[in-house]
Amino acid sequence: MASVAALYRYPVKGFTPEPREQIVVQDDGRVEGDRVLAFRFADAVEPDVEDGLAYWPKKRGLALMDMPSLARLRLSYDQNRGRLAIHDGEHVLVDAALDDAGRRQIEDAVTAWLRETPDVRHLKRPGRLPLRLIGDGVTSQFQDRPRGYVSVHAAASVAALGRAADAVVDDRRFRSNVVIEGIPPWRELEWQGRVRIGDVIFAVQRPIVRCAAIMANPDTGLQDAPLLRILTREFGQSSPTLGVLLLPESGGGTLRVGDSVESA
Repeated sequence: MASVAALYRYPVKGFTPEPREQIVVQDDGRVEGDRVLAFRFADAVEPDVEDGLAYWPKKRGLALMDMPSLARLRLSYDQNRGRLAIHDGEHVLVDAALDDAGRRQIEDAVTAWLRETPDVRHLKRPGRLPLRLIGDGVTSQFQDRPRGYVSVHAAASVAALGRAADAVVDDRRFRSNVVIEGIPPWRELEWQGRVRIGDVIFAVQRPIVRCAAIMANPDTGLQDAPLLRILTREFGQSSPTLGVLLLPESGGGTLRVGDSVESA
């Protein structure tokens, strides 16, 4: 029987996930605590609003797509205390509150760290510095798309891609909120209509076309596998696709690791 193998949220847009035993899907289709912060380039504008929902394309700030080194960083976010910690391996890069002084400390620490990586060239472009940590730490507003969505993929699809790439490829590269086990590779791309995860019924929206972020190794921060090309050439896809987007059909709810998954 298909079930939830792993759950993730992404408190800071463009950074690595926080594994969770459960996540709360809001009625608007976004995950509570997901993309509530972002590092904005100096010349970038604040989030856009469409149909009452804020969103923010990744080109406006730090993101794995252009800066794969970010994949190395691990973070933990305490929403109740309003505190963000970022680690590089065993080294604590910064651990600070989200008040004005703490935000400056976080911005300075991340900027200094990036200056020592191959991705420093991106910071040298006009309008990039100083970085600014934006977001209230509560409102989920930095999604790439106005509707936000819950993202889902099958663990077997990632395993099949890893075999084709002859590389270590795991679920973290694909930045989904929900990883499903117990279904064959690519079966999620065939879902239509509705799917139930635990007690929440979702309407299937569309497959996820992937960007260069999936080529970043989450342990080394290096682009070490041409996964976009493999998806199109080895699997015959017209666009590199893995996973699907969902929206709750009649209100959100809590998803838990081990929840059953059934497609309608």
